[in-house]
Amino acid sequence: MTLAHKTMYRYEDIKEVHLEITQKCQAACPMCDRNMNGGDDNPHITNAELSLEDAKQMFSPAFIKQLNVMYMCGNLGDPIVAKDTLEVFKYFREHNDKMWLSMNTNAGAKSTEWWTELAGVIGRKGAVIFSVDGLKDTNHLYRQNVVWDNVERNMRAFINAGGRARWDFLIFAHNEHQVDEAEALANQWGCEKFIKKKSGRFITSDIKPKKSHQAVNRKGAETQNLAQPKDEKNKNIALLKQKEIEKSYGSMKEYLDKCSITCKVAKQGSIFVTAEGLLMPCCWTAGRMYKWWHADPRVEQVWDHIDNAGGKQGISIIDNDIKHVVNGRLIDSITASWQKDSIANGKLGVCAQKCGSEFDPYSEQFK
Repeated sequence: MTLAHKTMYRYEDIKEVHLEITQKCQAACPMCDRNMNGGDDNPHITNAELSLEDAKQMFSPAFIKQLNVMYMCGNLGDPIVAKDTLEVFKYFREHNDKMWLSMNTNAGAKSTEWWTELAGVIGRKGAVIFSVDGLKDTNHLYRQNVVWDNVERNMRAFINAGGRARWDFLIFAHNEHQVDEAEALANQWGCEKFIKKKSGRFITSDIKPKKSHQAVNRKGAETQNLAQPKDEKNKNIALLKQKEIEKSYGSMKEYLDKCSITCKVAKQGSIFVTAEGLLMPCCWTAGRMYKWWHADPRVEQVWDHIDNAGGKQGISIIDNDIKHVVNGRLIDSITASWQKDSIANGKLGVCAQKCGSEFDPYSEQFK
């Protein structure tokens, strides 16, 4: 997608739905926006959750038939905590037996019977991405409150029932010595892929590198000091590219003002639907809505575009037809902002950060 295009996509171009079914989670990951460094919940969220009836209201059988992919992940919750996750997967599969279904999860909840049934619903045209960042003695240091015995039980139940599994291992200083052991375990259990993720989360929201992140628990007491891996091969290479960009542009601010935007979701024909039933182009734009460190979350730029589209009511696909929202003002407003000469003058900063053509910590995680 280039700046010359009028808009990202129209309704008929949509081939993928990224669904955040819930804002709830049993874990307390310190770099997740649903809580404050692993402590108290984000004060701006309501633990919203979508039901099967909501899904039916938002996604008609005709719309589901045009899709290639539906996956559950999101910014704030874990799909395994939601009440109707299995039923929503069944609904999508019922109306499209060829599409790819998947979800990302910490694996620490639900019964083995639930996981066995999920494997049957997803079948071979889909997978579960298990976010497990260590072994029994380390996984909980980032995935706070996740019980290892539940993770192992549920992963094995899903795989043994014929489910296709991928293990995503987020590398920190405290677990990098276990990468090879975890990969061997993944192979032993029957995971199809083991992904060594080089975290992009040691880059702040205003594009500044940081060496560590202090976690706390629900009582506010300090727990693990999350540090970048020590081995260079385990670090996100975008951190090194940042120095080259600053040399070329003078600063990251200048780069973000001037960079061209190659929209990832436009290429995929993907939309993001929040647990409130709001349609946004991607999880990154939606992820700017409720930053806990703002007293008023509406100070973020993305709210200008939401307001331009009629506020939350105007982008709700529970209250409005999905075609009306996709083809409405939000997408056009965001795309038009890319023509602005700087973030200060209205270029949407999160788009420059996540889809700028020369700096991509997200994609570099998987290399």
